[in-house]
Amino acid sequence: MNRILPFFLIFLVPFILKAQDSNSKNKERYPEFPNCKNLQFEALQNCFNIEVQNFVFNNFQVPENLKTNSYKGLITVVFEVSDTGKFKVIYVDALDQSLITETKRVFEKMPTINPATFNGNPTYEKFTLKISIPLQSLTSIQQEKDANKEILVNSISKQQNTKQPLPELDSIKSKKFENPQYKSHLNIPFSHSFYAHFDAEMNQLGANSHTTSKPLSYSEVAKYYDIELENKKIAKTATTWLGKKLWNENLVTFQGEDFWFTLNPIVDLQLGKSTPSATSNKTYINTRGIQFNGGLGKELNFTTTIYESQGRFADYFNRYAESIKPDGGDPAIIPGIGIAKDFKTDAYDFPNADANLAYTPSKFINLNLGYGKNFIGDGYRSLLLSDIASSYPYVKLNTTFWKIKYTNIYTWLKDVRPEVTVDRTYATKFAAFHYLSINISKSFNLGLFESAVWANNNNRGFDMNFLNPIIFYRTVEFQSSSRSGNAMLGFTFKYKWSNKVNFYGQLLIDEFSTKDVASGNNSWKNKYAYQLGAKYYNAFNIKNLLLLVESNIVRPYVYSHSEVITNYGHNNQSLGHPWGGNLKEFIAIARYHQGRYFVDAKVTYGIQGLDFNTSTDTNNYGGNPYLNYTDNRPFDTGVVIGQGNKTTLFIADLQAGYLINPSTNMKLFGSLIYRNIKPTVDTPTVFKESTTWVSVGLRCDIFNWYFDY
Repeated sequence: MNRILPFFLIFLVPFILKAQDSNSKNKERYPEFPNCKNLQFEALQNCFNIEVQNFVFNNFQVPENLKTNSYKGLITVVFEVSDTGKFKVIYVDALDQSLITETKRVFEKMPTINPATFNGNPTYEKFTLKISIPLQSLTSIQQEKDANKEILVNSISKQQNTKQPLPELDSIKSKKFENPQYKSHLNIPFSHSFYAHFDAEMNQLGANSHTTSKPLSYSEVAKYYDIELENKKIAKTATTWLGKKLWNENLVTFQGEDFWFTLNPIVDLQLGKSTPSATSNKTYINTRGIQFNGGLGKELNFTTTIYESQGRFADYFNRYAESIKPDGGDPAIIPGIGIAKDFKTDAYDFPNADANLAYTPSKFINLNLGYGKNFIGDGYRSLLLSDIASSYPYVKLNTTFWKIKYTNIYTWLKDVRPEVTVDRTYATKFAAFHYLSINISKSFNLGLFESAVWANNNNRGFDMNFLNPIIFYRTVEFQSSSRSGNAMLGFTFKYKWSNKVNFYGQLLIDEFSTKDVASGNNSWKNKYAYQLGAKYYNAFNIKNLLLLVESNIVRPYVYSHSEVITNYGHNNQSLGHPWGGNLKEFIAIARYHQGRYFVDAKVTYGIQGLDFNTSTDTNNYGGNPYLNYTDNRPFDTGVVIGQGNKTTLFIADLQAGYLINPSTNMKLFGSLIYRNIKPTVDTPTVFKESTTWVSVGLRCDIFNWYFDY
């Protein structure tokens, strides 16, 4: 477990009245009541809070039946001040309907005020207010605080005089847990299925969002989609502690004055059957783990997840895992997870851990130190940087301002081939990724991407020159000499045709030769890949139905390099498309959810050009990134996609199930995968085969399993 980054932290609590946007204190200007004119910053914020609370206290009328019964309780109001300065109630949480009605009546009487502004432009702002019944004025609240403070001071003084233990520790009290994670800078675990829930809201026309660089944080999503509110809508009525924890809540929660944390068990338990099978046709995954999330103050958040897993998969997946096994005797690398050991006689043991520490000192800067994965793209695949490979250590800096989000990622990667293993130690290499996202207009987003991979040659280590954040600077240097390392350029785009239809795409340029492209002879040097896709939200006016179509084209020898160790890979897996190079792929996906029920369907059709790997043909046809593209290359020109052992692949994947607990995204599901592969020539490693794989399981959906190999 020496790969695990140790994070032991805790954290955060909101004020009684605060903006839903966790960066709200950094808005240029709060909404302004007439009594608050000429105030600035925190003084204006405090004045706004006082005016709202005074108005509620002076106008709220507790229903007579509740007064008679001496009712005590709490009302939670989510409201907004629009860009015209009008108050609007979004949601009221109270035990009695009469309180909800009265709350709405009071807010309808609120005066029109000057709206919040950002960069001088009017904008709307969301807030949360908690109203205690019986009502308390600000004066009585302050008097109560002063009295409690005096009691504490007198108690401490008395204890000191009598030499008794101080009450300091006992005075530290917990508060009601109010789900601060949903407004924090904590990363939302990247799951294609879950991210589809808020994709439409974040891609509305005119939204100044940046969705390409993932994972996204809760604070980024909260501006457009209220996860806490959506969870409340599907919450089950439960009165017992066990019922609440099973259906709605985190297992362990704690919230103090300026910190919070949650602790949850993580499971992925699957049983299945696949045919054909060389040994047992029974498949299973047995994952047990624990996830610890938290926050300290408003700037620091952390998460760490530790898994222990055993499993046996369908034959085709087992063969692929074993084909990328590391040096040293371990039998396989489980794609997306890591190195596996033998478990019993026909299964694998594959532990894993992910962690992230996020520091957000201002609304402009977000710094992450972690062990995990990153993804750049708006589709199902990413040709630039995907989450296909296993986890790695990284430092990630997000800079967001105006219409721009700039992401810098620095990573430590491993090459586990026997050719580079020395003294049973795997080779280390490094990579730097720069991605600049710009919202050109309310409809069009453009992204610029750069990656640079270099090896630890001559004990070079992590070259500090690569901390230079200027995009394309290092790529120009690398292009002058391939011995410096491996550089690639990329571009992304997204066009919002409407609030319901988006188009997106990517272009990857890997050692691109304009001279050879212009010659029109399909030179092997034309190493490029591109993606085109479209999304249809609430398709055919069916709420929560997302349709996606996507095409991916990757030329031969993309992701490979003349120095194999500096290829675009980690732990014998590609950092881009999972199949490597030399491929065409078409994907169609439908995702639908209603309440706690969900259905996901995916169809993949692809053409790959594989190597024969026989005694009579050892050529490198450009599909395997872990081969030197200067060795055994059969053609310099006339290089086309599908050259070599042309293979067609068809995969249909259907999942359906029920969301048990939204706090941990725990799902009860059934899965059906049908896979058919047809190479032109059967070889010992690739041959005609049709696989049917049926599974049922219970899973916390907090990372993407990819079985489409």
